[in-house]
Amino acid sequence: MAKSLLATALAAASLAVIASCQTPQAAVDVATATPPAAPAASAPQVAPPAPAPVAMVASVHPGEAVYKQSCAACHDNPEATRSPSREALKGMSFQFVNYALTNGKMKDMAAGLSADQRASVVSYVTGRDTTKTADWTPNLKCEGARAAVDLEGPAAATATHFGYDWRNTRKMTAAQAGLSTADMGELELAWGIAFPDATLMRSQGAVVGDNLFYPVAEHGKLYALDLADPAKPCVQWVYATPGEAPLRTSVAYGVLGDGTPLLVFSGLDSTVHAVDPRTGKALWTKPVGVYSHSMTTGTPSILKDRVIVPVAQFEISVAVDNNHDCCTNHGYVLSLDPKTGAQQWRYDTMEDARPLRDRGDGKPLKGPSGAPIWNSPVVDEGRGLVFFATGESNSPPAHKNTNAVIAIDLKTGAEKWSFHATPKDIFNSGCGPNPAKERLNCVGPDETVYRDVDFGASVILGKGSDEKELLYAGQKSGSVWAFEPDTGKVVWRTALGTGGPLGGIHWGIAFDNDMVYAPITQVGRPIAGEWEGDPNIKPGIYALDAKTGKIKWQFNPEPPPGTPMPAPGTRGGWRGNILSAAPSVIDGAVVSAALDGTLYVNDAKTGKLLWTFNTAREYDGINGVKGKGGSIDSNSITAANGLLLVNSGYSMFGQAGGNMLLAFKPKE
Repeated sequence: MAKSLLATALAAASLAVIASCQTPQAAVDVATATPPAAPAASAPQVAPPAPAPVAMVASVHPGEAVYKQSCAACHDNPEATRSPSREALKGMSFQFVNYALTNGKMKDMAAGLSADQRASVVSYVTGRDTTKTADWTPNLKCEGARAAVDLEGPAAATATHFGYDWRNTRKMTAAQAGLSTADMGELELAWGIAFPDATLMRSQGAVVGDNLFYPVAEHGKLYALDLADPAKPCVQWVYATPGEAPLRTSVAYGVLGDGTPLLVFSGLDSTVHAVDPRTGKALWTKPVGVYSHSMTTGTPSILKDRVIVPVAQFEISVAVDNNHDCCTNHGYVLSLDPKTGAQQWRYDTMEDARPLRDRGDGKPLKGPSGAPIWNSPVVDEGRGLVFFATGESNSPPAHKNTNAVIAIDLKTGAEKWSFHATPKDIFNSGCGPNPAKERLNCVGPDETVYRDVDFGASVILGKGSDEKELLYAGQKSGSVWAFEPDTGKVVWRTALGTGGPLGGIHWGIAFDNDMVYAPITQVGRPIAGEWEGDPNIKPGIYALDAKTGKIKWQFNPEPPPGTPMPAPGTRGGWRGNILSAAPSVIDGAVVSAALDGTLYVNDAKTGKLLWTFNTAREYDGINGVKGKGGSIDSNSITAANGLLLVNSGYSMFGQAGGNMLLAFKPKE
């Protein structure tokens, strides 16, 4: 547990790296801290004389020492180390934390612990000794006609991918969402569903007709919810992964060539699940992890004859350990048979790593490595191309396909073009401009710029009013790029700062009506030749002319009075109303969300604020479970049947965990 339970290799996004530590801020909750020993009892004032005072010894949880030895350095410093805080761990399920230690991302760090030590520390941090989470679904079980999944509604398949449509625009029309711009100006809470033992609401569901297929990562479950009555959602079926292994990606929906409907999504264990949306039964599952730390984060794409799966890797978060064989992992893309899951082709972002040089202790440093694919590809069947973008390098040499936007052939996986946006960006957790000599897997400033400015956001293929198509990409450097999709030639680039390990542009951008909407989480410091330090550039959301890249408007929400200023070079964690989640466009309104849990709705043409709501509060879920909102991050916004649907709670990076799916309706 010396690193985050979900330290993304994400984040690079998720999903991805550990930044330089800030001043430690202990996150141990009073309720779980070891109580002080009670004072000795005083002697009575009367005879007979009292026996000698007996000191009261407070009981100590057996997992406390394990936590302090192996976990506290990161989890008591969550923002600096990109780890869930001590408080966030307390809200997670025993099963989820235990999985992370035995089979998940913490397996390497927990390798030296015995089974008893693992069990004791999981019990200590979660405050529970059971792997079972209460089943609330009978409270919302669908009955009668609503129990059957109907995929044939008039507004079927309105959100089938990360970006809703195959172009990844994150745009819904009023007809698709059941919401107009006027509706979005005054919303009220319709209902909330609270998921027990969860803190990380990271993924959006697929919307088909009146159905929402909604994943809850920490539970390893996919819920089919019927929204035919917007005031009273109900549960049609629940799919649980084998062993309830945690999920990670959002859900894709598609129809195969023979008419078979399909849901596809992936888990933290890099297993792809193909599920029948009518029944919730698995048609097949396919483990796709090839390297020691492979993982899936981007949403798959479903075509009539194949499923496209992007694969990342989180070696970045373990490479600081001298015992780690650094570095051998890289990202890749798979084409799978949609009927069986069998591999059709595989594209690798680079060749396999080989020994480069002695790292100083007789063991080799290996490379190249890196280029995780955090984002969800665009599949353009007309051009026969798959577009996606990649992350940083983890060891030298910094490969040309790191921090890159890439196009590959849909039928063969052959690379068509690649654009290397930020060269020499070799980055691992715990490494910095002056790495300690004992950190043998770190490299010096002669080989790297130490930026960690990968492309966490998914690319968009946008069609303008002039019918011209451009490929748009948002980078953690703060730059928005536009490319010719056939050649990869840069059309324009707009630098909205220089970003950093957590953005820049973190999770996504949106496109509609000749505009690109980009949230900026962290402006960064001026870098000559890249961004000169315009004081008007602040964290917020920017509307750019899709043809030229020029700023049309910007919205920079100010933090609430009394909010502490974040440390230089950081996002300020959940304390700031900083926009990191992927935004959405619904009719003529832009919906964005902040790390303090605040939702914003702005007019898409002018930037005028239409409505705002802070979700970071307590709720009584309609499923009979009490819950709370927190930070909003990742891809957490969608709409269906007249409801704006929002996840609230994201416990990574020192942000505020929560467990809510919230639905907002036009105010009556």
